[in-house]
Amino acid sequence: MKYPQFRGTGVALVTPFKNGEIDWAGLESVIEHVIKGGCDFLVSLGSTGETATLNPEESRQIVDFTIKVNKGRLPIVVGMFGLNDTKRLVANLKAFDLKDVDALLCSNPSYNKPTQEGIYQHYMQVVDACPLPIILYNVPSRTGSNMLPETVVRLAKENPKFIGIKEATGDISQNTQIIKDTPEDFLVLSGDDPTALAGVGCGADGVISVLANALPFQWTSMMRAGLDGDFAKAQQLNMQLFDLHHWMYVEGNPAGVKGALQLQGITETRDVRLPLVNLSEKSLTNLKKEIEKCLQPS
Repeated sequence: MKYPQFRGTGVALVTPFKNGEIDWAGLESVIEHVIKGGCDFLVSLGSTGETATLNPEESRQIVDFTIKVNKGRLPIVVGMFGLNDTKRLVANLKAFDLKDVDALLCSNPSYNKPTQEGIYQHYMQVVDACPLPIILYNVPSRTGSNMLPETVVRLAKENPKFIGIKEATGDISQNTQIIKDTPEDFLVLSGDDPTALAGVGCGADGVISVLANALPFQWTSMMRAGLDGDFAKAQQLNMQLFDLHHWMYVEGNPAGVKGALQLQGITETRDVRLPLVNLSEKSLTNLKKEIEKCLQPS
């Protein structure tokens, strides 16, 4: 495998807020929490980081701050999102300082709903402008378009800088088709926490996780057990965490995981930016019960 540093658990970092502004102490606390919890790499400016509501200056500050706090301990992947104009995305990419960044995570254009050929041409424009490895990101629930396995295979075989995909459909059949048909060293990472272990069972290489923000030790223990072939242990840990997924997403992402971080005292608030709203007190109470169960010794 050419890029083993991206195998296992990547964590899609939240962006903590307080009084509408970025809570830098909270972000540092989250980064330290997931590193100590055993995560394998960090993902900055993903959808869980509410990148759609960050301005360019804030985005740059978050990447710089993450690099500073990380101190080279884990690889860093940066998301390039928010644009459905290929030309403008390429221009932004060329202008973005990628020093100390290890790879990019790039999603399909949203809203336009391009054809498979349009998706292919979009990524080929991006890869030509990018000096770093690229992890494709297929998340139809947010973009409105599903990158089919044949398009993923086409991209993977066309340019070696496409090193993997974050596959967030939750469709195990689609995941398996990609695993089967892409080159052997092409990484397939789940972008859907509830089906992540099932993906590993089919040959996937890991996950870029939301839940790992809150319970990194429990999550990485499950994924490592699965990747090591100890599915008895992995299944036990998966079942212990499984009921938590509902409350993590019942009012949208990242409202749930921010509630989980606040409940554990990792961040001061659970604030999100409009148009998202904070997790309700009712859901927070139920989330607390599930977290307490997950933290009990097995």
